[in-house]
Parts: sequence; structure tokens; C-alpha cells
Amino acid sequence: MLKSITTRVSSTAKRVIDKQPVVRQNEAVRKPIEDILGETKEKFPLEVSADPGKEVADLSGVPDEHKEERFARIFRPTREATQTAWNNTKVWKIELDTRQRWENPLMGWASSGDPLSNISGNLDFASKEDAVAFCQKNRWNYDVEEVHERKIIPKQYGTNFSWNKRSRISTK
Repeated sequence: MLKSITTRVSSTAKRVIDKQPVVRQNEAVRKPIEDILGETKEKFPLEVSADPGKEVADLSGVPDEHKEERFARIFRPTREATQTAWNNTKVWKIELDTRQRWENPLMGWASSGDPLSNISGNLDFASKEDAVAFCQKNRWNYDVEEVHERKIIPKQYGTNFSWNKRSRISTK
């Protein structure tokens, strides 16, 4: 046994000195790269139709029943009732119509067979035109709710206490 260990160590040291790779029986045989890559196929030009929305809608993977009859509402969200800033109201959102829902009898969760139900209200667009283009690309009917801009009336703090206005409330 000692002789076999000595032989094994000396043969390993000899390979290290000669810088030959150690090949064992359980190692995989290296294949040439041509066998792995295989034959290259001939390249040909790809034909693109004039309607870019058709390819996008066909590649989405959504069933046909959820593509054509959808109705989208394009709007800018209103500000929350609490004291929040105006920063989150600058984007345009798309909200899709709701489809059939049912209650799961086991857990009581609301279930839906609509694959697009999760994106409703989560799509943000920088402009109204971007949201309209997205709806047209997906062949959805849409309605745009125009923005009601707030009117800021400039006034000073002292006008709250002026004597010539009806804003002063008596305590008696």
C-alpha cells in the first residue's frame, strides 16, 4: 500500500513538473467547438409589415378574447386627500375595464381569468400621447379624461385678517 501511494505521488509530481494535464477516467472528453455549434444556417432578410401594432399584439401571448374588446381609461391621478405633494400626479395612467371575477371557495380570495387585470393602474406614461399610442398598439378602445388644472389665486397671509372682507368671523 505504501508503494502505491509513493508511486501515485511521484507520478503526480512528475506531471506537475512536465506541466501535462492530469486526465482521469471519469473526466469528460473534450469535444471540438464545431461539434457543439453545429452547422450555421443561411441568413435571410426578415419581412416587416407596415402596421407595427400587429406584430406587438401578436407576440404578447395574451389570448384573443382579452385583446380586441378591451376598454382603457387614460387619466391623470388626483392627489390623495391627505397632505401629500403634487409630485405623483404628473404621470398619465391606464386603467383597464374589469372582467369576470369570482370568489375562490377554498380561501375566499377574489379570482380572475383575466391576464391583464394586474397591470390596470400600474402603467405610467410621461404624456397623454404615449398612453394613447400604447392603447392603439394593443388595439384597445380608449377614453381620455382631460385634466382639470387647479387655479391658484395669489393672495397674502394678511388677507385672512382684513376688515373689509367677509372672511372675518365674529366670536359673539
